[in-house]
Amino acid sequence: MRNQDLQKLILAAMFLAIAIVIPFVTAQNQDLGNLLLPMHLPVLLCGLVCGWYYGFAVGVIAPLFRSVIFTMPGLFPRGIIMACELGTYGLVIGLIYGLFKKQDIFKVYISLVSAMLMGRIVKGIVQFSILGFNEKLFYGFLSSAFLEAIPGILLQLILIPAIIITLDRTKLVPFKKKGA
Repeated sequence: MRNQDLQKLILAAMFLAIAIVIPFVTAQNQDLGNLLLPMHLPVLLCGLVCGWYYGFAVGVIAPLFRSVIFTMPGLFPRGIIMACELGTYGLVIGLIYGLFKKQDIFKVYISLVSAMLMGRIVKGIVQFSILGFNEKLFYGFLSSAFLEAIPGILLQLILIPAIIITLDRTKLVPFKKKGA
């Protein structure tokens, strides 16, 4: 195993641990958790820092592991839906960000917004596949995925680029430069 692969594996394990632990911050108030989306942050960061493969794995494993160990979220249907949604976040953000020859803050935003949209689309598809489609469920999905999630979306749009800039400035995870 190469040194860089080992570093990504260790970082992915750290992001997985954070994704498992961070929901305890909002555990006393489930509505607050639904607003701030705490598990999304480490998964999105993992996809950016470690790449799509690790981002996808952490996104799928985190909610399923939490479901089995802590029974939150419940494994079915919410845990399954979250695993598909978060796995998509990690996959899409890592894939899109990795496609750019030169990475900068603008590319972080492109990757982040793309992942946020695709994750919500996958969440809707999986939710409707499991629970069936009806008007009440559709409006509930739109409300939870977009309206109620606005604080979490804003938090992601502010924190994730700020963390990536900090990692780049400290040279812990530098942006790829042209020709690199």
